[in-house]
Amino acid sequence: MAKAAQSAPEVAPGVSHALSNDRLLSMYRVMVLARAIDERCLSLQRQGRIGFYAPASGQEAAQIGCAAALGDEDWIFPAYREIGIALWRKVPFRALMDQFIGNSTDRVKGRQMPNHYSFRDHNFVSPSSPIGTQITQAVGAAMAMQRRHVPQVTATFFGDGATSSNDFHAGMNFAGVYRTPTIFFCQNNQWAISLPRSRQTHSATLAQKAEAYGFSGVVVDGNDVHAVFDAVAAARERALAGEGPTLIEAQVYRFGPHSTSDDPHRYRSDADVAEWKRKDPILRLREELRTSGALTDEAESQLQEAVKREISEAIEAAEGAPALDPLTLFDDTFAQRTPRLEEERAEFQRLLREGVIRP
Repeated sequence: MAKAAQSAPEVAPGVSHALSNDRLLSMYRVMVLARAIDERCLSLQRQGRIGFYAPASGQEAAQIGCAAALGDEDWIFPAYREIGIALWRKVPFRALMDQFIGNSTDRVKGRQMPNHYSFRDHNFVSPSSPIGTQITQAVGAAMAMQRRHVPQVTATFFGDGATSSNDFHAGMNFAGVYRTPTIFFCQNNQWAISLPRSRQTHSATLAQKAEAYGFSGVVVDGNDVHAVFDAVAAARERALAGEGPTLIEAQVYRFGPHSTSDDPHRYRSDADVAEWKRKDPILRLREELRTSGALTDEAESQLQEAVKREISEAIEAAEGAPALDPLTLFDDTFAQRTPRLEEERAEFQRLLREGVIRP
């Protein structure tokens, strides 16, 4: 359950939101899907079929527990590891796979690096590679909601490493001063790439940093969907009531590499990973559902097969889609292309036709 950060009050102490078995089963399905996607995408990158991927294995309960407690109308400002949030928001894996490949049906037309997907119809803002920039963006959007009297919150996601960034402190300060309806959701997965959390700060917790900016911070067991859901739901209630922001530190562990460009064996031990894997959030929720009788062996088997089929079909469709037309490079800069841009487009088209440039 939720544990208060040292010297920082708990968020809405005593508030608990019971989750039905049906709700938990929905959460479990998305967690299983997210884990299976991680495994396939790591394999696809190693095969050269996608260029880059940032896995989230071990962080599923934190992401899904948080997403389930938010309203669909709330805005998500992610980092680059929030695939569980997107899946809970009913973003089809096919749409994610299109973006990983950068094909002709990629909604952002190949203009973002893989794993930087965005979906306007799901209130899911594009990540960016610089650390922490989404934090100040979320606060700015929340300030706009305040001024327009829109009953929504913004939730911004980041890792422990981002708490050392300038944007973290600037965003926290603005949020505290203006009492913005913002949820700062830190997935403390213990490693900022190869830097352990112990070498980043002497603070007993990351959540207690909220106290310096005049609002509440709370530490939760990020492997417990109930604890995460309760903390986020309470923070959202406070935000909508005009009581300001909350910093939530979800204690999790990144099972895999920071990204497909990383080799975690160089900086952490297998024993450390094994210890955390005994706390696997998917196994934990699976056991709870089995104990309650909500999940049978047959239902588990059917779920695993359905997830595998969904992923395989999405990959096949995305890889079978036509390549992105290189000429889209000249679109969307202006409502109507300028004469100069038309000239450049025509020249580029000629070079493509003559084979001087190859897509």
